[in-house]
Amino acid sequence: MASSVEPSSVEPFIREAGNGPGVVCIHSNASSSSQWRSLMDLLAPRHQVLAPDSYGSGKSPDWHSDRVISLADEVALIEPVLTRATAPLVLVGHSYGGSVALKAALMHPARVRALVLYEPTLFAVLEAEKPSPNQADGIRHAVSAAAEALDRNDLDAAAEAFIDYWMGAGAWAATPEQRKPAIAASVGNVRRWAHALMTEPTPLAAFAALKVPVLYMLGGRSPESAHGVARLLVPALPQAEVLTFDKLGHMGPITHPDVVNAAIASFLDRL
Repeated sequence: MASSVEPSSVEPFIREAGNGPGVVCIHSNASSSSQWRSLMDLLAPRHQVLAPDSYGSGKSPDWHSDRVISLADEVALIEPVLTRATAPLVLVGHSYGGSVALKAALMHPARVRALVLYEPTLFAVLEAEKPSPNQADGIRHAVSAAAEALDRNDLDAAAEAFIDYWMGAGAWAATPEQRKPAIAASVGNVRRWAHALMTEPTPLAAFAALKVPVLYMLGGRSPESAHGVARLLVPALPQAEVLTFDKLGHMGPITHPDVVNAAIASFLDRL
């Protein structure tokens, strides 16, 4: 729980651009703050935009404790970002980053005026609704396959299991060779990610406290687990507006940034 989390002893690497109302962007797994470069360019004329690297991603340090990480620990890492951003701020989060954004909004409600979420992967709400078999089984199996590959020291197979689950069969094979090493190294954290997302203790009812505008974006071609989370979370958020991109998948903010970024900018303009 948040009460047991100590302040982080390290600071994340932070990208920053622009001036104005604060916007903090939190990236997905197997990615880094660099995924938000084009969004930062788009928003910088009107907003102060900050994007941290999470633990073990980009230029930030790895998780430093023997204790299993939680979403509250991820929030603790980005405290300097939340403090630096002009308040009240907007949190933008994709996938794992969307889950961190939700946790941050619950922990610091006075600082947050809106949320932009692209398929937050808060699988704990599915686990709380009913035990397996449930809509989290697909990602559970992908994590298991990736973990088994890591135990064989086969980073390539681990990355393939994880990336192909989210982007479709053959996605890893089609990934440019120069991008593969960093992604494969990041997937080494897959057990940690899964634990944080599957065991997050926040009950679904707690999200009713987030009485701020929420843009909740979905990809029409995304896996069942992402849509299962949305099925539960969207009704729990008092001011959620759903936007579905029929032709996009879970990695829409990375594969089709222009489309997603335009929707984010339009939402911010209406606040």
